[in-house]
Amino acid sequence: MKINVEIPNSLSDITLRQYKHYLKIQKTVEDDKFLGAKIIEIFCKIRLEDVMRLKFNDAELITDSLVKMFDQKPKLVRHFKLGKTKYGFHPQLDDLTLGEYIDLDTYIGDWENMEKAMNVLYRPVDLNIKDKYTIKKYDVTNYDTMLDMPMDAVISSIFFFWNLGLELSKTMTNYLGKEHSKVLTQYLISQPNGVGITHFTDSLKATLQDLKISQT
Repeated sequence: MKINVEIPNSLSDITLRQYKHYLKIQKTVEDDKFLGAKIIEIFCKIRLEDVMRLKFNDAELITDSLVKMFDQKPKLVRHFKLGKTKYGFHPQLDDLTLGEYIDLDTYIGDWENMEKAMNVLYRPVDLNIKDKYTIKKYDVTNYDTMLDMPMDAVISSIFFFWNLGLELSKTMTNYLGKEHSKVLTQYLISQPNGVGITHFTDSLKATLQDLKISQT
């Protein structure tokens, strides 16, 4: 019986929903061979029973190809489409509100809620003129939509903030103004396990380690 397998060519062909599914399976499966079969099932979107019918060598090659995709370090993805809706990376991060910053800081390193962090960073494009664009206001209830966003956008935005490092905290403090800066400072100091920016960068580091990606 011939089995057709469509192997993703890049991280743009894999969704955040699929990756989160894989992470859950990874925690419960101890056998490497069976985990490899689940990887093919999840990322190639074929039934497990069909995966089991593949030749062993073919299955190994497919698994290796899929795993190697996560070695990619994509440049920041500024736009992607979900259905007919175009999404854009936040064009003015220094305009983030305190609430948006707190949500981003809280969820950026939490794979259980990564879509909530992505919901802060990527919004439906409101107006697009050449290279300039505006995005819609933050909708805290829209995060489920981000489960279907491409993984190259997820990973590239994580790298973006890792490289940005402490500058994000400085920028936020400068642009929020005195009143909001006081609130932000109080929030950062009140966070468990150290100030918020430490939590933020530590979360990004842990996230990259989950992806088995080196920060350098």
